[in-house]
Amino acid sequence: MPDRFTAELIVERYLSGVRVEQFLIRHFRNYTAYRMQRIVASGLVRVNGIAADLKTRVFYKQRIRVELIEPPDKLIEAEPLPLSVVYEDPWIIVVDKPAGQASHPVGVYQTGTLSNALQWHLDRQTALKGLLRPGIVHRLDRMTSGLMVVSKEHLAHRLLSHAFRRGRVAKEYLVLLEGNFERNQGTIDRPIGLHPEGGSILMSAHSQARKAKPARTHFEVVERFDDMTLVRARIDTGRSHQIRVHFAELGHPVVGDEYYGPFGSLRKSPNWVAGPDQPISVQRHALHAHRLTFDHPITGRELSFSSALPDDLELVPKPSVARL
Repeated sequence: MPDRFTAELIVERYLSGVRVEQFLIRHFRNYTAYRMQRIVASGLVRVNGIAADLKTRVFYKQRIRVELIEPPDKLIEAEPLPLSVVYEDPWIIVVDKPAGQASHPVGVYQTGTLSNALQWHLDRQTALKGLLRPGIVHRLDRMTSGLMVVSKEHLAHRLLSHAFRRGRVAKEYLVLLEGNFERNQGTIDRPIGLHPEGGSILMSAHSQARKAKPARTHFEVVERFDDMTLVRARIDTGRSHQIRVHFAELGHPVVGDEYYGPFGSLRKSPNWVAGPDQPISVQRHALHAHRLTFDHPITGRELSFSSALPDDLELVPKPSVARL
């Protein structure tokens, strides 16, 4: 690996007017402002050929040259973990996340996450470790499997984040529900907020939920079985645990859900052992991010990806199959 890396950048319109170190840490997201200020103060940044200082601001279309003589100082730990890449180009990467893997380091899950795997993958693409940083613009619960799109550079991250906030990304899930869900299709339109008895992480669609926000889930039944129903769900909003909470509120929790029971009740322990109220044993909740459709943040081209049910859900025993 080289001891230093030289880059030449052109100022984008939306960054016009910011200080030079702020511009640079947008492009090199594994550097802190303090580390980049040291590089600027050392005279290693030039704007249109003129040495910059800590008061320098950059403007649209100016040419910025920087010598990175110090390594990044807020690196995610890179780990050589399995990574299922569905699509990749210079700006984004679409992956199929397995159940059991957190999207990014949080709480007790500081290693083994999708972000750790992605940092290793990105480090294989650059001359210096940490020049690229995976940009998580949406998340899946740790025990939910399926498709995620991740940015590889700052502009794609910004535009993808805007697309998600404005509801311009179509997210479709396959979900196995307890019991026989009677309606063939419809929309669940119930606000979701913090569960009144569930602490800081559990959610609820009950009228007493705290800080509730609008949430809409569209659904259609795919297959019916004796004790379960396979449903395709599409969400307009992205509330925490939205699909799990909405269907549990209607009396049909997700098969294997470790927290949410029928009609807003909370389970006292993981529901991963077969019993009279759980006809099968699933080692996680049966929820899979099946399809993802969005406009490419840079090219504008519509992209659509799909992921089949993983083996642990596809092999679930389903007696008396009745297709619609």
